[in-house]
Amino acid sequence: MTVAADQAAPAGSVTTTPARTRWRGWALAGICVAAAVLYAWRIGAGQLGNTYYSAAVKSMTDSFTNFLFGSFDPYGVFTVDKPPMSLWPQALSVLAFGFHGWALLLPQVIEGVAAVFLLHRTVRHWAGENVALLAALILTLTPITVAINRDNNPDTLLVLLLIAAAYAFTRSVKADTSRTRTRWLLWCAFFVGCGFVTKMMQAWIVVPGFALAYLVGTRAAVKRRIVDLLGAGVVLFASSFWWAALHDWWPGSKPYMGGSTDGTAWNLIFGYNGFGRIFGGEGNLGPGGGGARPDLPEGMSLPSGMGGGMFGGDTGLGRLFGSSVGGQISWLLPLSLVVLVVVAIQGVRAKGSGDPASRAGWFAWGGWLLVTGVVFSYAQGIWHPYYTTMLAPAIAAISAAGLARFWRAYRGDGVASWLLLPGAVALTTVWAFVLAGRDPSWHGWTRWAVLVAGVVTVAALLGARLVETRRPLVSRVALVFGLVTVLLVPAVWSTATAATGENLGAMPAAGPSGGGFGGMRPGGFPGGSGDLPQFPGGTGGFPGGMSQLPGGTGGFPGGDLPEMPGGSGRGRAGGGFGAVDGKLTDEQRRILDYARQHKGNAEITLAVDGSATMAAGFIIGSDETVIGMGGFSGGDDSPSVDQLQQWAAEGKLKFVLGTESGGRAGGMPGMNGGAGQQRQQWIARHCTKVDPAAYGGPQQQGQQPVGPTEAQTLYECHS
Repeated sequence: MTVAADQAAPAGSVTTTPARTRWRGWALAGICVAAAVLYAWRIGAGQLGNTYYSAAVKSMTDSFTNFLFGSFDPYGVFTVDKPPMSLWPQALSVLAFGFHGWALLLPQVIEGVAAVFLLHRTVRHWAGENVALLAALILTLTPITVAINRDNNPDTLLVLLLIAAAYAFTRSVKADTSRTRTRWLLWCAFFVGCGFVTKMMQAWIVVPGFALAYLVGTRAAVKRRIVDLLGAGVVLFASSFWWAALHDWWPGSKPYMGGSTDGTAWNLIFGYNGFGRIFGGEGNLGPGGGGARPDLPEGMSLPSGMGGGMFGGDTGLGRLFGSSVGGQISWLLPLSLVVLVVVAIQGVRAKGSGDPASRAGWFAWGGWLLVTGVVFSYAQGIWHPYYTTMLAPAIAAISAAGLARFWRAYRGDGVASWLLLPGAVALTTVWAFVLAGRDPSWHGWTRWAVLVAGVVTVAALLGARLVETRRPLVSRVALVFGLVTVLLVPAVWSTATAATGENLGAMPAAGPSGGGFGGMRPGGFPGGSGDLPQFPGGTGGFPGGMSQLPGGTGGFPGGDLPEMPGGSGRGRAGGGFGAVDGKLTDEQRRILDYARQHKGNAEITLAVDGSATMAAGFIIGSDETVIGMGGFSGGDDSPSVDQLQQWAAEGKLKFVLGTESGGRAGGMPGMNGGAGQQRQQWIARHCTKVDPAAYGGPQQQGQQPVGPTEAQTLYECHS
């Protein structure tokens, strides 16, 4: 296989496919099949992905309003903390096939394969068929992309929509007529807007690159370019904000906007899910890294690496290459950056000559990579390693086109430019060796395999070039080995991630255990020796001695603390927050059965006072009307105290699940706010504890609760 940047034939010029190029169609089909296998392998093994979203999908099938706004609970109390576009396909799949793990994840698989196919079509218009095939293969084998496409987080659909925008942009700059050029640019803006309705401002990160690329990559007059961009801005605004306007101006009953401070989508867009993610605060654990922070209780601090970015590692240019993120996305990132530098230098020397559409492609993909990389590197709010799947299409396109460019230089007569190809292979080999060596227990043999392959490839490329008589066969074989070398370790990581068939939960990640908890170091929490961070009044864990988090039987949701590299916990990458199977414990089942039998005419069977992760198990594991209280973290003002009072007075709510100490069953410290405390006070004044003997619960008194499962106390409320 060669990677020459042969241009696609003009439309309509040829109606038959020559036998020598027919293999490319089969190659694309094979890549798409490989992607489908990696993304779909054993998705029906019982995993439910991120149960925060899984519970919402189930609730969304109960009513049109729940579906339209993405209600977390069947009663429509509050939404998930993002627009629901990524959940709509999952809800439709559940309506068609029933609530099963594979029904939840099937749309993700389809979207992931569609992204691979569409990236191929996009790059083909820009750089030719062979480059497009290589780009599609790189995207398919990107470890974090494999992980996220096996989960139900919104990033899978976001990536597909942004690739669709890149496709429309590429068609725009290659269009022959002004009308066609404008129409495709408007489609580009529309797809970015759909990405906004999927994951809000994150979709807009690609806009600067696309806008600059359109200015420098079209033959239209400057005035026409500006007018086109202004029109695209109008489309972008409309397609981005229609859902927020619909939610906030909805005339009837609607769920509270989860994650907001006032129940509006606008607040969420510009607060917690907007500037809060970039600058910290707004419920994002505050700015900066570890140490004491004003948004946390007095005397409480977080270790370095857990603060800014929340499990994403410390901020800075090294974040994408660090131990938390490097193995997820950075395999070809050094190569991509070198390619952009070389292209920039060559472009300056050429003084802007060449095909404008080709130049626009470099600006678009380069802008996508650089702007996204900088934003991700310095984001001070909550930031997770799996967000980096958004970088994968740009890395794939740039790496593939760069290798093609280096191959042409290698075969040319340049004095030194022919060294670019062996240099690129050497650079990627060294970086793969470093990444694979960070945890030798996870397929550590690959570091030696890639090192040997890289040495042989570089030697063959140098030897074939330096001999007096060029040996094209040797150089072509060396090129094939070079491609194998470049993709070897990420391919192994991706395959191993898919082969486990495990639930990746709310923090999907590829690679060794703990990969989903960016910033975690051997032994446990960042910078520590395995212990949980110290909080005031605690004994080595969270406040009050509680060293566990909601939804599990001994730590993180679904079980014990996840296993970190070098630790002794349970699980593997991503097995933390939200990694429950939707099955209730025996005690939880008894509590729910008691509430159902004694609720009378109450519309709400049970209200869970705590994080949404705690309530998700009840929603998934039963068909009762169970609601959460306080949104994802437990701190939202939904339901408000006034709403609780009204429900109790009208007989709509009778039972609340909380803790014996009056605290909430789960939730993150420092993220609970006054609304949660007000609900606790209301429960204390208007509810009485149900004797555990009535539902067969634990009867030992005076024991300090150490986790949410042990801290399940049922209250009966009165008006």
